[in-house]
Amino acid sequence: MRSIDLNADVGEGERGVEEALLPLVSSANVACGLHAGDPSTMRATVGLALRHGVAIGAHPGFDDREGFGRRPLALTADQVVDLVLYQLGALDAITRAEGAALRHVKPHGALYNQAEADEDLVVAIIAGIRAFDPALRLVGRAGSAMQRAAQALRHPFTSEAFADRAYRADGSLLPRSEAHAVLTLPDEVALQVRSLVTDGEVRANDGSRVAVTFETLCLHGDTPGSAGLAARVRQELGQLGVSVSAPRLVGVDTLPP
Repeated sequence: MRSIDLNADVGEGERGVEEALLPLVSSANVACGLHAGDPSTMRATVGLALRHGVAIGAHPGFDDREGFGRRPLALTADQVVDLVLYQLGALDAITRAEGAALRHVKPHGALYNQAEADEDLVVAIIAGIRAFDPALRLVGRAGSAMQRAAQALRHPFTSEAFADRAYRADGSLLPRSEAHAVLTLPDEVALQVRSLVTDGEVRANDGSRVAVTFETLCLHGDTPGSAGLAARVRQELGQLGVSVSAPRLVGVDTLPP
């Protein structure tokens, strides 16, 4: 049976939503206290993930709480390394205190979007990850500069597709500022998941078909109705004969026995 990782961006302040969402996913990308979250939120989110056997990853973003980390910023390579390293250290301390360890790193918001096209930025992000733990996988959009740079540096990489975001013809995500960039209807999300799984492609906003090769499927925790959407995605995957599980990391097992 084919298995796919289902990940969600969490720890961003929607406690009730995440209590319903986390039991339905296999990987959690936890905000690390800069774009969103704080020590108490991180600890509660990590604890909730562990109770449901969900793999824990870091979701570092720009230090821009007012803009929720979704406004572009220009940082030097050293600043990016420090930004990533600081956030990984904060979440790792809490995760280890809960008896677990980090499994992956997925940049948030504008840091992710800029890294999709900027290989120098990806190199700096990977340098920050490696300074902390070279075994941590980088999660990024399939076919982006993140994937190319990670492959060139031989850094572990997990390619990502999106259940709840619209695509452009070049394979990038439709900006949130544009209409219908976020998919919120259960049947619409299920249709995109079915297309990704069965055909390896999505329909772009201009009607063209875009090929997508992926290992993990993302559903954003702040998408309206995210828990209901996750349940619909799980239903669709089950009908397709696809199980949901997190990728394994050699030598690390954060899942409880």
